[in-house]
Amino acid sequence: MTRLSRHGVILDLIKQGPVANQDDMRRELGKRGFRVTQATLSRDIHRLGLVKMPQGYTLPQNAAAAAAQPAVYGVDRLFREFVREVREAQNLLVVKTAVGSAQPVAAALDGEQWPEVVGTIAGDDAILIVTPSNKSAQKLEQKIRGLLAK
Repeated sequence: MTRLSRHGVILDLIKQGPVANQDDMRRELGKRGFRVTQATLSRDIHRLGLVKMPQGYTLPQNAAAAAAQPAVYGVDRLFREFVREVREAQNLLVVKTAVGSAQPVAAALDGEQWPEVVGTIAGDDAILIVTPSNKSAQKLEQKIRGLLAK
């Protein structure tokens, strides 16, 4: 499990609401398969620019736009770094990722709000993308392949 995927999970937790303290954050990460030390978590919090408020860790007020994308990385970078394969099956796409990376990649994809995407389901190393039509699936597959080629 990479630092980038861990950062994506931390930001997903923060988007759900402030996390009271580092112990709570560490426990939540553990439930998602990330075993981290307090020192690692402190570095992650610093790198992500999280701030400690009375209600807990949150994103700074001026980072509202960044909150729409998991981690501070764009969908382009997440796809290039973690997507291994894209396959179309009628109006569905199956995207294979590195182990432990499907959820941050799917969250980034959902954050883009592309019209071709009806919804995503992410496992550990695969994402199922539902599109409204076969044509939309073909268009989305080409868009994803374009991101991978950058």
